[in-house]
Amino acid sequence: MRILSVVGARPQFVKLAPIAHAMAGRAEHVIVHTGQHYDEAMSDVFFRDLGIPEPDVNLEVGSGRHGAQTAAMLAGLEPVFEEYAPDWVLVYGDTNSTLAAAVAAVKMHLPLAHLEAGLRSFNRRMPEEHNRVLTDHAADLLLAPSEVAMRHLAHEGLAERSVMVGDVMTDVLFATRDAVAGEPLPLDGVEPGAFYLSTIHRPDNTDDPTRLTAILDSLASLDRPVVLLAHPRLRALAEQHGLSLDRGALHAIPPLAYPQLVAAAAASAGVVTDSGGLQKEAFLLRVPCTTIRPETEWVETVELGWNRLVDPETQDLAAAVVRPLPAATDATPYGDGHAARRVVDALVGVQAD
Repeated sequence: MRILSVVGARPQFVKLAPIAHAMAGRAEHVIVHTGQHYDEAMSDVFFRDLGIPEPDVNLEVGSGRHGAQTAAMLAGLEPVFEEYAPDWVLVYGDTNSTLAAAVAAVKMHLPLAHLEAGLRSFNRRMPEEHNRVLTDHAADLLLAPSEVAMRHLAHEGLAERSVMVGDVMTDVLFATRDAVAGEPLPLDGVEPGAFYLSTIHRPDNTDDPTRLTAILDSLASLDRPVVLLAHPRLRALAEQHGLSLDRGALHAIPPLAYPQLVAAAAASAGVVTDSGGLQKEAFLLRVPCTTIRPETEWVETVELGWNRLVDPETQDLAAAVVRPLPAATDATPYGDGHAARRVVDALVGVQAD
């Protein structure tokens, strides 16, 4: 059996790692990189650090407006699919790479499987929400990470195509956590437990100078150093808006490779983010998270008290960050660390039409 994975962005590289390892010896695995994230810090280093085989194809699409980027991926993927004629096209998460691969597979009558199916923010302003909903309804096999996701799929009439596998991010997070345990903290000038870790990247938070100012002002006022992992786009927008990323408690550094990100998050006093993945990783590490969004796909993290949603223009972000520690929990809503094996079981056990 030949399974073709399509990835293109940082979170997908992390999800690909346990799948690639679980695929070894069970199926031929072709990896196609769209090039949505194309610089070394956001792409190549992840393949090295996570032990992922080099992509068989790199479309090198690069950044661009949603329509142009998705169209370029679609045009590039069709001849690749024709060449490899896979038994399954496997797509990951909710990026433009996901949607482009889903459309290409459906148009070419290739069986499509969606990993991380069933997640919903119910915020149609988010491009990711459109991508994930459209992909779920196009897919032949829906690989869900949680019971909440399974309920969403059933509500949308997709139960017969859905399989509960758990979350592959749990697999890679646990393996990475164990691998970096005991290593020196990959940050200068801060001590374990004495700093906050932050990422900000969503357009709703970065593109409006008033909102971005409110976020940065709150982070700069915190009681401990805030290490801000600043993507080049955030730096460009901050400069455009005339805002400093280095003031008060705030100190900006480039994004970290995934193992270093896990080590930094595990050592932090708390995480402040608008990232989907980092919310869940903080929960799995049992680190309090404050999410600068009105909603989250990972509702279990909020229900269990380890994540709090905040609108910095109407709520006190700083007060949320310094809140007391939540109650301890042994809940495992995102699986036991063996999701990748179940994904491959589902793929090789289901006969594609």
